[in-house]
Amino acid sequence: LELTTATVKSVTPLGMGDRVCVDTCSLLGLGQGLLVGNSSQALFLVHAENVDNPYVSQRPFRVNAGAVHAYVLVPGGKTRYLSELSAGDEVLAVRHNGQVEIAVVGRVKIEKRPLLLLSAEVQDRSLSTVLQNAETIRLTTPHGEPVSVVELKPGQEILVFLEEGGRHFGHKVEESILEQ
Repeated sequence: LELTTATVKSVTPLGMGDRVCVDTCSLLGLGQGLLVGNSSQALFLVHAENVDNPYVSQRPFRVNAGAVHAYVLVPGGKTRYLSELSAGDEVLAVRHNGQVEIAVVGRVKIEKRPLLLLSAEVQDRSLSTVLQNAETIRLTTPHGEPVSVVELKPGQEILVFLEEGGRHFGHKVEESILEQ
């Protein structure tokens, strides 16, 4: 996949909501994660939990992917809602260089957590996603480095996947769809 560099515009704390952890049956590497977003036209590379931190042990099979409504890219050029995933489903594990592997979902955990709204832009195109507001949730820089959402500042660069058109029941369609 061709990933694009986006620039962070804002990080806004939200209230509580349901977020989804996707536990895969694969060990994900540095610079690898899932493509997730509020719109199928703009998916953020959410990094796997394979980074040392003082809060929890590494879980290199897990991506704390985002809110239940978010899209995630799956094989076949389709998207699914994070809340639809279950054991045995397949997702695309994407590296910062665009290399893609299929990963099988082992389980999905949905829990209430504090959320944040991440807004970014590519040229004059606005993008957003809702993620858990915690130090262990990371996005991916153009160099494949994880960056915690609590450390993101306006002007920082992160990786996204962009596409034109829209989605209907997860399938790509060539029509004008506005998702806000």
